[in-house]
Amino acid sequence: MACSAVLGSALAQNADLVLRNGKIVTLNDSAPVVQALAVSGDRIIAVGSETDSRRWIGSETKVIDLHGMLAIPGFIEGHGHFLGLGEFRLGLDLREAADWDDIVAQVARAARNAQPGEWIIGRGWHQSKWRRAPDPNVEGFPLHAALSRVSPKNPVLLTHASGHAGFANAVAMAAASISRKTPNPPGGEILKDQRGNPTGLLRETAEELVSRAYAEWRTRRTPTEQLVEFRRTIKLAADECLSKGITSFEDAGSSLETVDVLREMARKNELPLRLWVMLRGSNDELGPNLDRYRITGEGGSHLTVRAIKHYMDGALGSRGAWLLEPYADKPDSRGLNTEDPAEIRKAAELAIQHGYQLCVHAIGDRANRETLDLYAQVFREHPERKDLRWRIEHAQHLNPADIPRFARLGVIAAMQGIHATSDAPFVIARLGARRAEEGAYVWQKLMKSGAVIANGTDAPVEDVSPLASFYASVSRKLKDGSVFYPDQRMSREEALRSYTLNNAYAAFEEKLKGSLEPGKLADITVLSRDILTVSEDDIVSTGVVYTIVGGQIVYERKQP
Repeated sequence: MACSAVLGSALAQNADLVLRNGKIVTLNDSAPVVQALAVSGDRIIAVGSETDSRRWIGSETKVIDLHGMLAIPGFIEGHGHFLGLGEFRLGLDLREAADWDDIVAQVARAARNAQPGEWIIGRGWHQSKWRRAPDPNVEGFPLHAALSRVSPKNPVLLTHASGHAGFANAVAMAAASISRKTPNPPGGEILKDQRGNPTGLLRETAEELVSRAYAEWRTRRTPTEQLVEFRRTIKLAADECLSKGITSFEDAGSSLETVDVLREMARKNELPLRLWVMLRGSNDELGPNLDRYRITGEGGSHLTVRAIKHYMDGALGSRGAWLLEPYADKPDSRGLNTEDPAEIRKAAELAIQHGYQLCVHAIGDRANRETLDLYAQVFREHPERKDLRWRIEHAQHLNPADIPRFARLGVIAAMQGIHATSDAPFVIARLGARRAEEGAYVWQKLMKSGAVIANGTDAPVEDVSPLASFYASVSRKLKDGSVFYPDQRMSREEALRSYTLNNAYAAFEEKLKGSLEPGKLADITVLSRDILTVSEDDIVSTGVVYTIVGGQIVYERKQP
């Protein structure tokens, strides 16, 4: 039976917004399911029954009749790349490419419409998901010849779905001065053919060689042109998030320059959703600026900056994840350590000194162990610092011995449900059956040990849709109908918490959002179906009807 709760004497006057006649799941144990909710300003002031709602409504109150639909705390994207999501919309979408020929054809069309010298950018391809391997190939990756033939006047950079590799044509490699004589950079690899010529595939930090050339080309535009594109990128990202029910976005790495623009927008109330940002940069760059850039709740709690991001390794799909044992399908490799652990150790000290969380990307079991070891050492050296909530971003492949260490150390496992089903087709090939079963996306093993799991999509690596990731979390079902280690599936309530209250906790914001209760921000998502009770396959066809941020309707589904 629903309970009611009211914030002090907050209902001495009528509410600004009332949701009524629905199933409102609050994730608050004192009133877990209610039928109505009242908002004043940007805060929830009451939850209760349909009868209670009549007392909250005045002549100026906006009323949403839910007609029995489900309302939940606003989805929080727990790990994504906000600008990357917008930039993805500006380039070629390669996620659905059936094979390498499809990609070459897309680039050919773009090249016909491009000015000479203009860069062609795309993202989302994954060689393990093509219907056939390219011919010729090296390690399953194509050679650049076909791509270079269709784009002789334009540099091309096509980022892997994981974001941890890129493919460049001849013009782009020339712009980056990459030749057969170019050595591999630390933490990266320029893949070469049997003759020693670059194939075009650039693993991990090697991609930065071409990315820098692209960045230099972009700086030739005027500051006004750059700012216009930046704001367009933000709008594209925000619009997509809001249409998919996301009210807060935890951004996995932005520069100081990006934060400058976001802070100005927050101060002017121009950010339509809430951003929690990890800073990304060298220790020398960030160190002197950390106090000045630590931001909490700017612009009505629309911008917070209180974390630092680093990378211990790469991605499994590109064989850049750092493993304890060799790859099952490439026995001469254990992946890549992409950043010097000593530099990450220095970042940890900076985080301790300046009150930041440390968030380290770790996918392989070796990378996760190294990160846990580093965290444990820092925590021992600073026993006075409690409840730090440092995070491991992804935590995808763990050695069984390391699983209980997350809870013991209080480390957040910031994972992505959708990655499990997206990566599953090649996980066993990379790791072998034993390692895959023991430690691949082991949500239940982590939760049963007491760890907190935050959920997300790593957008634009995956579609930013929380509903798609929720479905993957509770089903672990692949496109062919098979289920990837079903014993590790989340329950529906566990998945909902991982996308709301757990993500808020992982950002030190659980007292502000993540559940629907008086005093918290009125961030609410209304869904067309009850994802907690409908048949499993109906989850994916559920739609977002309303997205509400701070009591304001920022997205409303158009009626047919």
